[in-house]
Amino acid sequence: MLHLNDVLTDVYGKNGRMILSGICDGQDIDHIVSKLTHNVRKKADQIRAIFKKEVPQYVLIRLKSCLEIIESVDKQITILENEIFRYANKYHKREMDILLSCPGIGELSAATLIAEICDFHDFSSGDKLASWLGIVPNVYQSADKYYNGRITKRGSRVARWILTQVAQAAARTKKSRLKMFFNSKVKTIGFQRAIIALARKIVTI
Repeated sequence: MLHLNDVLTDVYGKNGRMILSGICDGQDIDHIVSKLTHNVRKKADQIRAIFKKEVPQYVLIRLKSCLEIIESVDKQITILENEIFRYANKYHKREMDILLSCPGIGELSAATLIAEICDFHDFSSGDKLASWLGIVPNVYQSADKYYNGRITKRGSRVARWILTQVAQAAARTKKSRLKMFFNSKVKTIGFQRAIIALARKIVTI
């Protein structure tokens, strides 16, 4: 059995499929390696070692079948995504334009957030939307003092997950106000809490 997962983080990613398709088509391993991205070519010796022995015919047949199924599913996903984008841009164009103007948000993230939140007009402010999404801290009282705890995690888990992914992308965006905001927070409250703070900032823009 093949053990590409020992070399690649995603066996069915671009490089993985290139290797597997090449093996199924009977291509020379050196020719296959030459087409891979630079980072993966660094592992050429490991890849060659995996395919040092001839791959059994029954494995190649099963592998080719699996690759064809994955390709077919990918095509269906693309069709569905394009239909979702068409619908979102037709009926929620303003919301899409606003979301897409934010660093780190792509069409799929924007359309998913719209689907999860539904009507943005239900929230009178960004703070109320952030509260509904569960990316605000719990507040505890002890005597006359108030303490902030972990985030409430109310609302949509999907929307919350997307926002944290968007925040991580925004934190890597060079020369942006969001990155500056993240940098101002991360030194004092740590990476994870700074990402949540940035996600909340994005919601309240």
